[in-house]
Amino acid sequence: MSEHASVEREREKLLKELSQVQDELNSLRESMQTEVDIEVDEGDSEVFEREKNAALIAVMEIRLQDIQNALRSIEKGNYGICTRCNKPIEPGRLEVKPDATLCLNCQQEIERLSRRGRPTRQIQW
Repeated sequence: MSEHASVEREREKLLKELSQVQDELNSLRESMQTEVDIEVDEGDSEVFEREKNAALIAVMEIRLQDIQNALRSIEKGNYGICTRCNKPIEPGRLEVKPDATLCLNCQQEIERLSRRGRPTRQIQW
């Protein structure tokens, strides 16, 4: 398979995932529009559900941003290039995580450094 065909396949996957994430975000945001009768009960399930939905919205917004960044990198012609070391990202990694911006080595290094509480160098979009 040519590199162009591979990138186009990843683009299609990203667009499909973008649509799914947007639909899920819309649904979650819609559920947050309803008012909740707050009871003094400690285990109020409605409040718990709203807090869970708010956390999901935050995660989904980050996911949406990652997908949009990957689509922009395809448009710019630098899709599949690590933003930290400028080396190609492994095709298998892109197959599993099409919005990856780091090669596996850089991703592992960043995770290792973040566990130690050290700042990491990463290009911001």
